[in-house]
Amino acid sequence: MSIISLRTKLGYGFGHVLNDLCSAMWFTYLLVYFHHVLLFDNGLAGVVLLIGQVADALSTPFVGREADRTDDLPFCVRYGRRKTWHLFGSAMVLCAFPFIFMGCLGCANAHDWAQVVYYAPFVVVFQFGWAATQISHLSLIPSITQDPNDRTELNAIRYGFTVMSNVTVYVVTWLVLGLDTSSKGREAGIGPEDAAKFRYIVAIVLVIGMVFVGLFHGMTATDWLKNTQFYQIAVLYMATRLFCNLSQAYVPIYLQDSLHLQEESVAYIPLVMYVSGFLTTTGMRALNKYIGRKASYMLGTVVGASAAVGLRFGEGPLYVSYLLYVVAALLGAGGSVMLVTSLSITADLIGPNVESGAFVYGSMSFTDKLSNGIAVVLIQNLNPCINCCPECSNYYRDILFYCCGGAAVLGLLAAISLLPAKIGDRRKGQVSETTSNPTPIPPGSCARDGCPPACPSNPPTDAILALGGSCSGGCGGSDNGGDGDSGDGGGGGVTATAATTASTKETDQQGTEEYLAIPQGVRVRVTSASSESDGDIV
Repeated sequence: MSIISLRTKLGYGFGHVLNDLCSAMWFTYLLVYFHHVLLFDNGLAGVVLLIGQVADALSTPFVGREADRTDDLPFCVRYGRRKTWHLFGSAMVLCAFPFIFMGCLGCANAHDWAQVVYYAPFVVVFQFGWAATQISHLSLIPSITQDPNDRTELNAIRYGFTVMSNVTVYVVTWLVLGLDTSSKGREAGIGPEDAAKFRYIVAIVLVIGMVFVGLFHGMTATDWLKNTQFYQIAVLYMATRLFCNLSQAYVPIYLQDSLHLQEESVAYIPLVMYVSGFLTTTGMRALNKYIGRKASYMLGTVVGASAAVGLRFGEGPLYVSYLLYVVAALLGAGGSVMLVTSLSITADLIGPNVESGAFVYGSMSFTDKLSNGIAVVLIQNLNPCINCCPECSNYYRDILFYCCGGAAVLGLLAAISLLPAKIGDRRKGQVSETTSNPTPIPPGSCARDGCPPACPSNPPTDAILALGGSCSGGCGGSDNGGDGDSGDGGGGGVTATAATTASTKETDQQGTEEYLAIPQGVRVRVTSASSESDGDIV
């Protein structure tokens, strides 16, 4: 029986905090807010709550049914159907709940029934999102563990966070409503003048809930911060974006201020760059296949750096009339090779860890935007006044040489640092959360007893994400993910843990479908010619 780590337990508990915070606000303060702040009729205030409860009641079975049958959707396959519905529901709650406590925007003086019609859609959306989050969160427990004691503990942790969420709402409300009481008597009670305070309470509550949603969906993402390749590829990606973006931004200025070409040059020279880059991309697959990702990227940096050298030393009529087009073509081709290959290398880094792929891409984009912003500010502030010193008209020529050429060299060094490593291989130094008491492998699931089964093409991810496990490459130590440096890509496999999956067997004309039992209760549909029944369903 696998052991659930403390991190997994806390991560699970974080998942329902937003719902608990909103539930405390909904049941404790909705009627107070509508009756005493909005001055609704008692009956109509109850109608608003009734609409919410009916929407919740109707949403729950629908969400439960759909959450059990959405494994075929692309995002669900990659992220897990439970966590997908949880993320979707949380987004709906965050979007709709604030409007319930913001007053009727633009219709504050309308009839109460008209305001009920205004609030009803927000209430329905909120309750649907609440149901989606609740059902998906509860249904994660069977995916995490089959041990009754562990399930009891997870439910206890969930309830503990519910209690803390309710206490948080009451403390926040106490503090906010207790502010600025000098303008009214101590016994005046809640009234329309407290509308702004309720908005503050909702804002604070939602920010807290949003933090816990981020923690729930980002627990696995923090592992990347311990991965050396993550930082190496971040530097490589940053250098690529610096080269591409700075060349795009400053080549037109270079044509005008340094070469003093005609106005239309700012159109046809960049056009040459883009056409060259596009034509280069058509051969990227073959290039990556035959020489690998790293070699392809290094080739792109060499081409890009050569173009930067050409920009720096190019001058005279021959250069302006002919060689400039060659340099522009090299600039576009080098940037294209670097950009396409860097994205492929980033995908190789993510490999099978698709549950946190968005975090990786977001981090790479962070380095891109920040570095480009800083570079442009520095370049612009260091720009000499051309009208005062015409001899400084070559400023942007030197910028292209030093900045774009330097970015190409930086990318080359980052690629060289990756040469000894297999991109996406996280086995070294990776601590498994379920290393003790691994789940036994079903006999007959491999050609040789004791070998872990190979990953199916679309492995179920909920149980894998919950326990931090994944599939291995199958028998004989082969790596089903492929070489991270090859043209076909792949992130490399890692050792199978408690989330062991079933291998797909060959079929013949008489093959039948069966469901193989997975340790966490996940069902994987496979085909087998030798099965005598539909298999056991956990």
